[in-house]
This record gives sequence, C-alpha cells and structure tokens, in this order.
Amino acid sequence: MDEQEEGLTPETEEPAAEVQSEPQGNGVLAKVDRYFGITRSGSNFRTEIIAGVTTFMAMVYILMVNAGMFATLDEVSYGAVYIATALSAVVGTVLMGLLAKLPLAQASGMGLNAYFVYTVCSIAGISYANALVFVLLDGVIFIVLTATGLRRQLFAAIPESVRVAIPAGIGLFIAFLGLQNAGIVVGNSSTLVGLASMNFLNGVTYGTVIPIAICAAGVAVAAVLAKKNVKGGLLWTILGAAVLYYALMGLGCAWGDTACVAVFESFSMENPFTAFKDWGTMSVGQVFAKGFDFSAYLAIDGNNAGTLILLFITTALAFCMVDMFDTMGTLYGACARGNLLDKNGDVPNMNKAMLCDAIATCTGAICGTSTVTTFVESASGTGAGGKTGFVAIVTAFCFFVAMFLSPIAQLIPNEATAIALIYVGVLMMSCVVKIDWTDPTIAVPAFLTIAVMPLTYSISYGIAAGLISYVIIKVISGKIKEIKLFTWIITVLFLLTFFITN
Repeated sequence: MDEQEEGLTPETEEPAAEVQSEPQGNGVLAKVDRYFGITRSGSNFRTEIIAGVTTFMAMVYILMVNAGMFATLDEVSYGAVYIATALSAVVGTVLMGLLAKLPLAQASGMGLNAYFVYTVCSIAGISYANALVFVLLDGVIFIVLTATGLRRQLFAAIPESVRVAIPAGIGLFIAFLGLQNAGIVVGNSSTLVGLASMNFLNGVTYGTVIPIAICAAGVAVAAVLAKKNVKGGLLWTILGAAVLYYALMGLGCAWGDTACVAVFESFSMENPFTAFKDWGTMSVGQVFAKGFDFSAYLAIDGNNAGTLILLFITTALAFCMVDMFDTMGTLYGACARGNLLDKNGDVPNMNKAMLCDAIATCTGAICGTSTVTTFVESASGTGAGGKTGFVAIVTAFCFFVAMFLSPIAQLIPNEATAIALIYVGVLMMSCVVKIDWTDPTIAVPAFLTIAVMPLTYSISYGIAAGLISYVIIKVISGKIKEIKLFTWIITVLFLLTFFITN
C-alpha cells in the first residue's frame, strides 16, 4: 500500500537494488529525490526534467487557444484569461505533483472551455461571471463525490456506450470549432454550414485563401510530426504556422491586399503586465463579486427562477460528468503509457489525483477560467520516461514562466491555434474503436452522443441524447431492470431541461 502511494509500478518494485539505492545528490536534492521517489522508481533528475518540459511543450497551446476563445466574450480580455489559464495550470499541476505524486499536468480542458463560452454564455445567455459559478459548483461537487465515494456510483450510472463516446463527441465538436476559426467552414443560408469559397475567379482574395491553406497544411504537418514522435510537435507546428502566416500575409501587403494590410494594422504590443492588470480587474474573484447576480439572465423574456434552477442543475452536471470522465480516462491512459499502473492495473493514488483535479477546478473558477482537468498530453511526458511527481513540478514551473510572455502569445493567429483544435479533435476520436458498431443497442446511443454534440453546439445535449436513447432502447427491449437508479435520475434531469428550458 505504501509503495502504491509513492506511485511505484510493479516493474520498479521488483528489483531490490533500485528500491534500496541511495538518492541522487546531497542536501536538498536528496530530500527531493526521497519525497518523489525518483531513484526508487528507476528514474533520475535529467529524465524527469526532460519529461516535464516535453509535457509543457505538448500542451502549452492551451494558453493561446483558451485565451483566444474567451476573448470572444465582451466581458473579459485575452490577457486576463491567459493569466487565469496559466495560473490555474500552475496550481493544478503542482498539486498533482506534490499530493498525488504523479507525472501529470492540468489546465483548462479543451471542450469544456468551448462549452463554457459557446453554450453556457453565448446560447444560454449567462454572463462570464455567472458561468464561473457553475465551474466552481462543478469543483465542489467533484470534491464531495470524491470524498464520499459517490464518484464511482455516478461513473457506473453512465452506460458504457455513452461513456466511451463522450470524448469522441467532444473531439468532433472542438474540431468543428477549429474549422470555423480557420475560416474553412462558414455559414450557409441553405445548408446552415458550408465550405469557404477559394475561387479566385469569383472575387476571393489572396488574403482570404492563405490562412485557410496554412491551417490545412498545419494539420498535416502536425500528423507527420506526431508519427515521427517529435516532442512538442504540435507546439512547433503552431509556431511555424504563425511565422508562415505573417510572412505570406506580409507578401500580400506588398500587393496591396486589403485583408493582409488589415492584419498588420491591428497589431498592438502591450506591456506584459497589462495582462496581469486585466486579470486583476476582469477575472480573479469575479465568481464572488458578480457571479451570483443573475438579474441579467432573469431579465431575458422566458427566463425565470425555475429555468435558472434547471440551468444550474444541468450545466453543473454536464461540467462535472465531462470533467470526471475525461480525467479518469486521461489518468488511466497516461499512466498506462508510462507503465505506471499498479499490479492491479489501477492508477496509483487515484483518489488523490481526482481530488487534485477538483481543487484545481475550484481554483480555476476563482482565477477566472473554465474547468481545469488532467491533460491527455501528459502521456508525452510519461512516454519520455517521466515516472514521478517531479515531472509535474517541472511542467508547472514552465507554465509560471509562460505567464510573463502573454504579449508574444497574442501574436499567434487564430488560423494557427485552429490547428491545435482540429488535431486534438482527431486524437479524441480514437475511442470509437472501443464501440461495438455491430450491436444497434450500443451503436445508437454512442452515435447520438457523438453526432449531437457538434450538430447542436452543445456537449450536454450529446450526453443527453445518448442517455435518453439508451433508456428508451432498454425499456422497449424489455430490459428495464438493467437501467440503474442514477441513470434514471440523470436522464430525467436532461428531459426536464429539454421540455422546460428550450
């Protein structure tokens, strides 16, 4: 039990020489080694540092992507959310390293940030500060569920066909957002969405086509770099795409292309501490200062106390379920890749890891960003040989340094960060191979979960579609006894949302 609490794997438990070896260095280094069990795990400081930097390189794109996504809201700036994202990542990742002692990193989760901005704020009409209340509630619920053991029951209440499909639905959703941000997918009056025109003969300009071409090429490059196991390949792709973007748009300026000229006219390099100022006035503490004032929402025609209560329940449930399932899947996946699972095939310190995630989510809400979750990119660090929580500490330090580079990050164009959205969407689709598509009773709930998310611009609607179809199929097929009590409760809550709030 003590060995598992230190995060040891069966491979590192067996060789007596490794377990009894002396810690590296003297003084502070020796104490750090003993605390994290670096030598005992068969690793060393050099490997742990490389793994930590590798994890950071693989997931640093979240700083630009998350800030750019939130900047579409009128109430908060790019810089404010950039700092909120970086600071919550620091806190969450440090907790994961010190408390759970796992080589995993945390930050605002992709998909959940899209749900926050595009569904909760833009569609439901909830303010930025109000939405942070839902995130805080998610974190509190997560803490309670983890402390009481109800987390396992809630996890078991979601049918496997729906549970497995959730990451794929989120992946398709954020890829759709990336295609829109890059200007590849555009609105269409007859078919709702369509492909952007690239017909030069029809008046399309150079400055319109180049960003689209850069994004498309960037996704291909990211795939090639991933295939060749290039560390931080996604980050290098984004940076390379940004450089190419400005080079080609600069060339367009020489030709007098209005779209290209507009890009450079919009430049504004601010003092890096301006982001901290914006964070202090727009983000941090807003969940308490303005978050509980829902008067603006209630002033909208059709909204009342009843719709607000249901919105609270369903939105918090959606945040919590997605966060929970994403975190659990990532913990298993990243630890499995690094051969860190214990002899029973479980994640070491699982409850502590989940608690770290919950606390980080509460911290994120206070800082001013969406749900913080464990990143699947952490697998790049464990794949590089990282075995202990010291990896997380290194990653957290990198995020701390990045807080002071926000003006540079703002130069990254949407077309470049869209590459990350699309490619991460690809990665999240891998779970579909676990779905038995030959069994309609499994395939239908799974398919609806995946398809409804992007088509309705809502993650929670996708989960609802999967659950409702699952219950209907079980009832009609005479297998109503297979439906668990918690499954009924969650399904009824979603039905109430459809019939009362929509």
